[in-house]
Amino acid sequence: MTKSLEILNKYWGFDSFRPLQEEIVDSVIYGHDTLAILPTGGGKSICFQVPGLALEGLTIVISPLIALMEDQVKNLRERGIKVEMITSGMSYREIDIALDNARFGNVSFLYTSPERLKSELFQERCKSMKVSLITVDEAHCISEWGHDFRPAYREIALLRDFHPDAPVIALTASATMRVQNDISEQLALRQPRTFSGSLQRSNLHYKVRPSQNKLQEVLDFCENNKGFTGIVYCQTRRSVKHIAKQLRARNISAGFYHGGLNPEDRKYMLENWLSNRLKVMVATNAFGMGIDKPDVRYVLHFEIPSNLEAYYQEAGRAGRDGQESQAIAFWEQKDIEQMRQQLDTKYPSIEMVKKTYNAVCNFLKVAVGSGDQESYDFDIQAFHKAFSIPIAETYYALKILQLNGDLSFIENSFHPTRFKFAIGNSALYKFQVSHEKVASLISLLSRSYPGVYDRFVRIDESELINRLKITKEKLKELLTYLEKYGVADINFQSNLPKITLLHERLPEGYLQITNSVYLNRKKVEEEKLSAMISYITEGNCRQQMINAYFDTSCEPCGKCDVCVAERGANHSYSELIKIIPEILPASLDHICHQLNIDRPLAQRALHTLLLEETIILDKNEFRLLNS
Repeated sequence: MTKSLEILNKYWGFDSFRPLQEEIVDSVIYGHDTLAILPTGGGKSICFQVPGLALEGLTIVISPLIALMEDQVKNLRERGIKVEMITSGMSYREIDIALDNARFGNVSFLYTSPERLKSELFQERCKSMKVSLITVDEAHCISEWGHDFRPAYREIALLRDFHPDAPVIALTASATMRVQNDISEQLALRQPRTFSGSLQRSNLHYKVRPSQNKLQEVLDFCENNKGFTGIVYCQTRRSVKHIAKQLRARNISAGFYHGGLNPEDRKYMLENWLSNRLKVMVATNAFGMGIDKPDVRYVLHFEIPSNLEAYYQEAGRAGRDGQESQAIAFWEQKDIEQMRQQLDTKYPSIEMVKKTYNAVCNFLKVAVGSGDQESYDFDIQAFHKAFSIPIAETYYALKILQLNGDLSFIENSFHPTRFKFAIGNSALYKFQVSHEKVASLISLLSRSYPGVYDRFVRIDESELINRLKITKEKLKELLTYLEKYGVADINFQSNLPKITLLHERLPEGYLQITNSVYLNRKKVEEEKLSAMISYITEGNCRQQMINAYFDTSCEPCGKCDVCVAERGANHSYSELIKIIPEILPASLDHICHQLNIDRPLAQRALHTLLLEETIILDKNEFRLLNS
């Protein structure tokens, strides 16, 4: 479609679409409900942003991740596209202004978190908007069978009641057939056209390495590949910091990235990695959304995620330029038990969840019957001291309450100061003339942030301090002065997590935790963890195992560790499982020599037999358990 290509070239500078993008864009423009399953790096945002500009009216985009929304909003604004955003951490005043701009301000896109769809304010304003397209990003979140279930996604179907003629596009990077069907049903898609990109990456070599010391192996790998760009994924911030420190001790240029970094540190790490001043990024899963660096030669997993969806997306950030790349997962025996313990920890008792809800409301001083849609900074350390509820149990109880639709919990994210002038130009000038102490600040804000009269903008306090040559404390005093006299609306910065109550506080004993977010959800996560453990412990082609998980099939890839090992061996992995017990007792070297196989293939088979408790390791010799 000529118009689509013109938009793509005008705003993004591309002369052609990536595979499947044009078909998806055309499907949406012609008014069809559309389900798009594109692997990480497949360019999902183009699939709704181009139609959003081609169609007359507003595109509503529902996304679960504030960081992802902020990134897309920033990119659209840099291209001169009018866009608004609503998230759980915003004040009522900010939301009020953003919704009015979406209704009357010729805005092309309105981004919102799913939790905001339940508010009466949003629903009433939405009814009078001219909506041409409804976009559901990370659509797997609508399914309780998905790996990141968000019950608030179930509210999206309400938008279709308000705007029945607007097509719906649902996008995700990966989804089993069960999840695909659930997405279509929950969103009430009408004869959806489904587009699914291939799961196979012919240039990506999947490898799994059982280890006695995975930290040493990760460090050695990075040192042996100093000239290449890579990512090391961890599950905890503690691991991220430790590995980055160890890499730097070896003179390897390494950065670190996790959800607790403030925007300045996050920007510094990302820019230095993208420009190759940092070769290795050690990160949690917070690193990746919207990151598209083509020359990543390897992705290492020091700690493995609890499901194959997350693993596949993270591993898929290697080799996007089509060059040969590696995705290597390291694991030790203790990791499996830790993963199972972690899953149990994620589900504190229902009684503890209810106790935490009441304690949090008391801590925030929210009375019964109040608090609906109100946001609060939450100091989890102070809460722990006040109520003696362990921090881990508090954290996971809040996660369950979020799944249950009672609150939104934004953990350890940095909320910069957001500012908007509350009066017009002429009134502001009169105030400026008669209040000399803030005159310079008003002038600087007016010049530096052109949109500050129409919407809340993030202000760079360090820049204001440098330009005005004042202290941080003095800037806070001047901003507070503007707020006191009604000249400005301000939400001051905070490093604390933020809680937003999604309904009025319930009386004690009235809170109900649904099965879909507790018993059913735990069962789903147990199944996903079991599939992940099978992936790392079994000796089948890695690509075939990934495809089978997502309900597709393929031939052996010929490039993963399993395929490579079996290609030159006398025995396959499945044959070794039967043969090895017959030649025990024996050392690893003896097994390799006698069966003429390499060490990695023998180690995989031996690890499986150890897990099945068929054999034991005794003084560097493998024996049958009952011998």
